[in-house]
Amino acid sequence: MATQSAAAAVTARSQGRLLCVPTPVSADRRPQDDLSASVIERIAQIDYVVAESAKTARAFLGKLPLVRPIQAIEIIELNEHTRPDAVAAMLDPLLAGRDAALMSEAGCPGVADPGARLVHAAHQAGITVEPIVGPSALLLALMGSGLEGQRFAFAGYLPTDPAARKTRLRELEQRSRRERETQLFIETPYRNQAMFEALLGILSESTWLCVAADLTGSRQGLVTDRVRGWRQRGAKLEKLPTVFLLLAD
Repeated sequence: MATQSAAAAVTARSQGRLLCVPTPVSADRRPQDDLSASVIERIAQIDYVVAESAKTARAFLGKLPLVRPIQAIEIIELNEHTRPDAVAAMLDPLLAGRDAALMSEAGCPGVADPGARLVHAAHQAGITVEPIVGPSALLLALMGSGLEGQRFAFAGYLPTDPAARKTRLRELEQRSRRERETQLFIETPYRNQAMFEALLGILSESTWLCVAADLTGSRQGLVTDRVRGWRQRGAKLEKLPTVFLLLAD
């Protein structure tokens, strides 16, 4: 048994680690605003990055005290267009001993993010996965909403078809009421207003609704009110990254 454990340890040391690296959730933020000095130092040494967007990853890396020129960092894209059979090959550098940083457009990789596919593949390959502490728009929204934080669920993107969206919102509201569970979901920024109007037209007037926009950014807006209160406000939503939360009484 001791021999097997020692062999496993040697194998683990010969492989790289997959670091799940959070990035600022607002373009206004610097890495130093959201990440500790030790985390930044560690990321700055990475020479292999898997990112949802190479352009965004380079912009983030360009703000770090890198130990090598940014042109020397290998960046591979993993997004909704990536073929399933291409994901496993992204682990080859880790199997060869290189650490990798997984980055997302969503703040925390693997959460509402296609990078979860790489994390899953890493576990199957026996590669160590290390999530790094950083900002999460979903948790920031929940923290600031004042809604039920003991039981909550993330529904991702809702249907864009009006009829299907109406059905889904009613399902989420019913589940929230039945389970006393906060429901979180997101929308593409240019459709924020359409989603907002659907919420006000479909949800019960007593349901609590939180709109959390541009969290940590200069245009941050975080307001919780009952649907009846939102109807009276007559608010218009900007085209900013936004998390919607509802809790039905």
